[in-house]
Amino acid sequence: MARKKSETGPARRGRPPAYDTETALKRATETFWRTGYSGTSLDKVAAATGMSPPSLYAVFGNKHALYLEALARYWEISLAATREALAGDHPLDEALMLAYDAALSIYFSGKGSARGCFVVGTAVTEVAEDAAIRSSVATGLRAIDADFEARFRLAQDKGELDREADPAALAILAAATMQTIAIRARAGARRADLREVARKAVTVICRRRSEAH
Repeated sequence: MARKKSETGPARRGRPPAYDTETALKRATETFWRTGYSGTSLDKVAAATGMSPPSLYAVFGNKHALYLEALARYWEISLAATREALAGDHPLDEALMLAYDAALSIYFSGKGSARGCFVVGTAVTEVAEDAAIRSSVATGLRAIDADFEARFRLAQDKGELDREADPAALAILAAATMQTIAIRARAGARRADLREVARKAVTVICRRRSEAH
């Protein structure tokens, strides 16, 4: 699908140093989060940020460039929250729940109904025809898998997981749990119910082989 010129035309023409780009990017992200990439016009973003379309071009470039910047910023925030949760000295099950609680805090951070994950809600629908968005999503998912896998390998070293456990496979399961609660949040599930889904997944993930026999 061909992009409109306003979406794929010339990138930025210089960034006015006096403008609060962080605030503008945050407001643009919230707009994309509500209506998706394709459903959000440049005029709608301009209205949300209080900037004129020419000013948006000057600061961020076209709509596509602005969205990619919003997507990159979301990955930065969400991955940092997961890493902080997994990096402490908590037992494995507590660390995983801290990671899911951090994710839920993001999914329920908007006004009104839960908005879920920015990536799941706005980027996944674009990956089939947009190489740049597809690359961002794939890179972010690999990072999530790697963060969980590193925590599971540490748990093995500490004796929290059986030596025969597969950290890579458990990482995919842990990441998939995060993604499914994101989808269910967007679909209207209650936060308490989603936390219970996460807790049950953690119970399965952390069960030692010796306890299963």
